[in-house]
Amino acid sequence: MEEIGYHQFTELEHRHWWFVARRRIFGHLLDSALAGPRPRTVLDVGCGAGGMLELLSRYGEVTGLDVDQEFVDFCHSRGFANTLKGSAYELPAADGSVDLITLFDTLEHLSEDVDALRESRRALRPGGLVFLSSPAYRFLWTNNDEMAHHERRYTAGELRAKLTDAGLAPIKVSYFNTILFPLIVPALLAKQVKESFVDPSETTNLSHTPPPWLNRILAAVMGGERHLLSRRSFPTGHSLLALARRPL
Repeated sequence: MEEIGYHQFTELEHRHWWFVARRRIFGHLLDSALAGPRPRTVLDVGCGAGGMLELLSRYGEVTGLDVDQEFVDFCHSRGFANTLKGSAYELPAADGSVDLITLFDTLEHLSEDVDALRESRRALRPGGLVFLSSPAYRFLWTNNDEMAHHERRYTAGELRAKLTDAGLAPIKVSYFNTILFPLIVPALLAKQVKESFVDPSETTNLSHTPPPWLNRILAAVMGGERHLLSRRSFPTGHSLLALARRPL
């Protein structure tokens, strides 16, 4: 990620509507998936600035992992001492030792995504879970994907196939950020047109924060999807999430 992206993520992860709603959705689904005995071991792969580590700590002992030393140091400064520098291809975990592995908007950064999923399978105990999220649809590719060093965007079918190829059993694969999707698509298509004429190198999707009242509305609308997602999967949306299990 470019330097501008570091600053935006660390400043906005607790107040920008997208981050707020995302945490509400993921926490709600994980609460359901992980109901039962504790303690658990949790590994957050591609933890970035640590925006999900606090939430994950309610499910067990959490280790953060990121390839970028700047992010690792920042997590340490926030009190997340158990954060390591490392690769998704070589997880710092023994075979069959982890209960939950998360890859929140991480897989799309990896050139060999199936290899990373196979490595997650290796580290998971039998019956252990992978929970991941990613951006959806190649046709929505903008400069934001370039700035974030994305390799791809996925469809639900592609993501399900990659999980299966890695030896994981998909439990749920769904789009989300669906209610706002009819507004997001024309905005991103317009952004693509603009970027073909204007140098977009210093902007990302987070470069413009809406006013507080609108930020709260957007967070409530997107975050409210969690109640439906716990019962069904959405057929389309701006993003994807997946829950998969290592077979027994």
